[in-house]
Amino acid sequence: MLNRIKGKLQRERFRSKNRKYFDIYEKYSEFTMMSAENYVLNLKIVERFREVKGCVVECGVWRGGVSAGMADILGSDRNYFLFDSFEGLPPAQEIDGASALEYQRNTDSPYYFDNCKAEKEWAEKAMKKSAARKFTAVQGWFNETVPGYNFNEPIAILRLDGDWYDSTMVCLEHLYPLVVKGGLIVIDDYYMWDGCARAVHEYLGKQQSSDRIQEAYSTGCYIIKS
Repeated sequence: MLNRIKGKLQRERFRSKNRKYFDIYEKYSEFTMMSAENYVLNLKIVERFREVKGCVVECGVWRGGVSAGMADILGSDRNYFLFDSFEGLPPAQEIDGASALEYQRNTDSPYYFDNCKAEKEWAEKAMKKSAARKFTAVQGWFNETVPGYNFNEPIAILRLDGDWYDSTMVCLEHLYPLVVKGGLIVIDDYYMWDGCARAVHEYLGKQQSSDRIQEAYSTGCYIIKS
């Protein structure tokens, strides 16, 4: 009982201290699967890179609530790109780990969310509620849409929420090099799915990169491009 009371008080203090970010979360709560705390921490990290010039790219957007919240933090004078199949997740593979395979098998789970499927109109609705004035929702599987996409400017903030190894790897291979020096890469499922973490480690290893992986929130990490 005492631990529950302490936990509740800590959550209330966190909410009170971060009211601005919680207001944004509540604005888009029906458009995101993130917990309120993780959503707030994501916004706080993104805000630190507000002065970095370039576009904002998110791969794996579900209903667009995170991109919309980032737009409210980063402002209207940027281009926002939202990549998603809008058909749900592709099948998990063995490299993604046993928990990923079980997730897709357990279709009755309250966290299944129809295999993360959401129509593109949801993301467009979220972005129209946001501060963004220039956004593009790109529909299709990452291996078909990401390679060779022409952004016409560097990427300031790249957020990857593709869950699986293959989805994460194709985005890293084609988009990480486009991130401006000092830019931000957030990887939402680094601490959640084995395949995602493996892709990050493998990519950085191939590049012989010294870029550091830092904890962003309970499921995600971030990297500052050097």
